[in-house]
Amino acid sequence: MVLFSEDHTRETFRRGRVEVICGSMFSGKTEELIRRLKRATFAKQHVEIFKPAIDTRYSEAEVVSHDNNSIKSTPVDASASILLFSSEIDVVGIDEAQFFDEGLVEVCNELANRGVRVIIAGLDMDYKGIPFGPIPALCAIADEVTKVHAICVKCGDLAYISHRTVANNKRVLLGEKEEYEPLCRNCYQKAIKGERKHNLSENQTNAELK
Repeated sequence: MVLFSEDHTRETFRRGRVEVICGSMFSGKTEELIRRLKRATFAKQHVEIFKPAIDTRYSEAEVVSHDNNSIKSTPVDASASILLFSSEIDVVGIDEAQFFDEGLVEVCNELANRGVRVIIAGLDMDYKGIPFGPIPALCAIADEVTKVHAICVKCGDLAYISHRTVANNKRVLLGEKEEYEPLCRNCYQKAIKGERKHNLSENQTNAELK
């Protein structure tokens, strides 16, 4: 007699659902996405992974975590393209979902209604603490939401946000540890106040020089 664990049964038979993995940068979102997708592959399910074409930080054709775990993926420019590549698929993985258009919500709902398990990973907030892209709406329609946390680099508490450490006001700025650091809410507020004081000081100095 062959015995299957509860986890194996879930990987094999759990279908038609939306799972969201969200949190700040360096929190292990992509790591968890890859883990779930590989388990589905081991369960002999047909898996397809997608990522936004603009994300070429580690690889143009792979989803890669900060710990350098990777899995092959299909880069796409728009969420509607995911439907074109998802026929005969049991599980769909989507990384960096915050960079996709709002149509991703409808795409994920349609896939789940077809009986596909959809696993999504993405930032829930941008560097200013504003809800990012389609992630909030995806959390609302998801069957399961997992919030993961990085560790604050200042105090060691659970991180709240991805704090941008370079002077750039673009909302979408692809980067890593050179451009971002995970901070808890308290340390983030301190950092923002420090930056404001620095900017005021610089403005005053520039005004005096004029």
